[in-house]
Amino acid sequence: MCDRVHLHVDPICSLPAKLINGGVAGLVGVTCVFPIDLAKTRLQNQQGVQIYKGMLDCLAKTVHTEGYFGCYRGAAVNLTLVTPEKAIKLAANDVFRQMLSKDGYLPLWGEVLAGCGAGTCQVVVTTPMEMLKIQLQDAGRLIAQRPVPTPAQASAGPAPSLAAPPPSRPSPSTRPSAMGITMELLKTHGLAGLYRGAGATLMRDVPFSMIYFPLFANLNALGQEGGGNVQARAPLWQSFMSGCVAGSVAAVAVTPLDVIKTRLQTLQKGEGEDTYKGIIDCTRRIMMREGPSAFLKGATCRALVIAPLFGIAQGVYFLGVGEFRLTHLYSIF
Repeated sequence: MCDRVHLHVDPICSLPAKLINGGVAGLVGVTCVFPIDLAKTRLQNQQGVQIYKGMLDCLAKTVHTEGYFGCYRGAAVNLTLVTPEKAIKLAANDVFRQMLSKDGYLPLWGEVLAGCGAGTCQVVVTTPMEMLKIQLQDAGRLIAQRPVPTPAQASAGPAPSLAAPPPSRPSPSTRPSAMGITMELLKTHGLAGLYRGAGATLMRDVPFSMIYFPLFANLNALGQEGGGNVQARAPLWQSFMSGCVAGSVAAVAVTPLDVIKTRLQTLQKGEGEDTYKGIIDCTRRIMMREGPSAFLKGATCRALVIAPLFGIAQGVYFLGVGEFRLTHLYSIF
């Protein structure tokens, strides 16, 4: 039977269990908070025309113009790839912690290093997932930004270009699909197209993991039995709350890096919006045109997304769903 409390575990049983736990946690968490993540992306991409005044205004306008399921635009990509992404992140951190631990104890430098390793490993899945998700999430904002023709313009007939005026409510044909974006990127830029913004993703995820995992481990260890053993089992409510607090702190701390990553990975820009040549150029242009406050766009949304996402993730992870499933499977065979 798998033992996930102590360090001396069967790696053949332990690693698959960790992967199952991470995958289930990611699916549950993303389903619960995805609309807020969509609002975060749209708010961060606003440069000139301020279509949305805040998170609630963004969600209200999205439901009004695109319907309820418009709030889940891009969710299919996220749900498909979040399983390997969260599985890699949580499992890698756990593996690194076991490697760096001695007699069940892990110093702070080891916690930070394990988090760094976890953040680095997940980028291989996170970058293409974020790349596709952002295009789908931001499509509604771009459509809403198009000017609506006045009655005089409408009665004047079609424009010389013979292009039909944009609809006030997006039609399915105007919305990009994940498969269409993927094929276009592979055709024009090869595999590297899906990894656009990989440097910015790494720059965001590594510091996030270096903050999140040590903070979570120490909050989760408060009041535990076992003399501070970082591998001791915590109550479910404590794992959930520790994940929420650590996630929100880490999310807000790296929001400026998330803004840069989102801007770099957005392929379609609205009228008058900047395009960027790289991380340094993006940082400079945002500072010059929008000021320092632009780097905190979507900070509240990120905290509201990451807190329950990682709270749910750690709760599911420490419930040991993977261990239960594997134990049940082994008992059958």
